[in-house]
Amino acid sequence: MKELKMKKMKGDSAIRVKSMDFAIRIIKLRRFLQNAKEFDLSSQVARSGTAIGALIREAEYAESKADFVHKMRIALKEANETSYWLELLYKTEILADNIYNSLKVDNEELKKMLVCIINTSIKSI
Repeated sequence: MKELKMKKMKGDSAIRVKSMDFAIRIIKLRRFLQNAKEFDLSSQVARSGTAIGALIREAEYAESKADFVHKMRIALKEANETSYWLELLYKTEILADNIYNSLKVDNEELKKMLVCIINTSIKSI
């Protein structure tokens, strides 16, 4: 039986670490929001914020370069959706400035990394 080997992608460890750290922060945010009795938005931001890393991990075993790019694009879409939920939480005064700005910076960095990976991968298709 052929052994499965983990595919390496450029920026692998950086994007893996960043997306995992971000997901952990999002889970902690969800706890905070649920303690504040904000259940609907907490579920939305948790779903999109944790999906980013899950999709990045899924892309590691993509069936083709095109499938890899597709999964990374979906991760980018989830990151963009997360931006929306974070902004909504901030503009409705549920999130304080410092928490919002910190999460926003991390999410923007993830989006930039994903765009870079997608663009680089498209060039090699």
